Amino acid sequence: MEVTPDLELAEIASSGGRPTERAQSMVDVLGRMVPFDAAWLALADPLDGSYSSLAATDLDEDTERYLTGPKMADDIEATQTNRARPPLSPSDLPYPAGELATWAECLIPAGFHQALAVALFTTEHRHVGFLALLSASARPPAPATRRRLHELTPILARGIDPLRSLAMAARVLKGARSGAVLCRDGTPRALPGLGDDRLLAAGSPVPALARAFLEDGQVFTSFLWPHGFRQAPDEHVRVTVLASPEETPAGLLGAIVLAPATDLRGLTPRELEVLGLVIEGMSNQQIANVLVVTPRTVATHLEHILAKLDAPTRTLAAVRAERRGLYVPSVPS
Repeated sequence: MEVTPDLELAEIASSGGRPTERAQSMVDVLGRMVPFDAAWLALADPLDGSYSSLAATDLDEDTERYLTGPKMADDIEATQTNRARPPLSPSDLPYPAGELATWAECLIPAGFHQALAVALFTTEHRHVGFLALLSASARPPAPATRRRLHELTPILARGIDPLRSLAMAARVLKGARSGAVLCRDGTPRALPGLGDDRLLAAGSPVPALARAFLEDGQVFTSFLWPHGFRQAPDEHVRVTVLASPEETPAGLLGAIVLAPATDLRGLTPRELEVLGLVIEGMSNQQIANVLVVTPRTVATHLEHILAKLDAPTRTLAAVRAERRGLYVPSVPS
């Protein structure tokens, strides 16, 4: 069976590998589907409205560098080409394209006089990127070309979606039931394919803990957290924190995934809380002060913990617990 360009583009968009390689392959195939003399495919940063290059064809380094700068971002905003709408060309503007800095300072001097530009949105309505197809001809793009590109934009968006790698990694975690994306501004956002949970909402300690682990340079972290009141949890959930892969927007830190906690070695919620403080290096007196109990009560809990983990010392218990993901962090101050 002959592989059509449409099918080839869809296969590339759904493939693995580095985002830049996938983006360049999509642009190469796109050149067989719609006419252009040069192309620029960029990733959008949802926090600051900036763009970073993923792929380019027949653009010199100076032009590509200009397109990733603030003037291009300002012109995209001014022309509303960052909205979910059909592809826009300079001929659609109510004023000459030369009034825009990008055209006057960069594209016209580089020999380009027409373009089709379109914002790339996922099916969940997330703005993930921007595509500009440039032409040396002054003739406006044909309506058929506009329609064709408009049909292809969802595929291109899927191919460059920076959350796709995180979502795929999250879904392979055993029992994953809910998740969120953690951004540098501290605001959790929905992770495609997984449900929501109040532990992932703004104001919950879990995103703050996850952020601290990621900013500490950890690419993978797993810990337990009580689901319910910390003093009387109805259960514990496993929290897995995944750092963002390379070539994602700077504002995207990583993902938080919740799954059922299994094999707690018979440890009670209180024992898990004591164990977490032991892992953090606290003495019995310090633990007693934190939990507002007597040191003797802490010692009794610790005896039970050592027995359940088959560890002769608190140090070994802490090591074994952390390796087995039995760590309940203290609430960040």
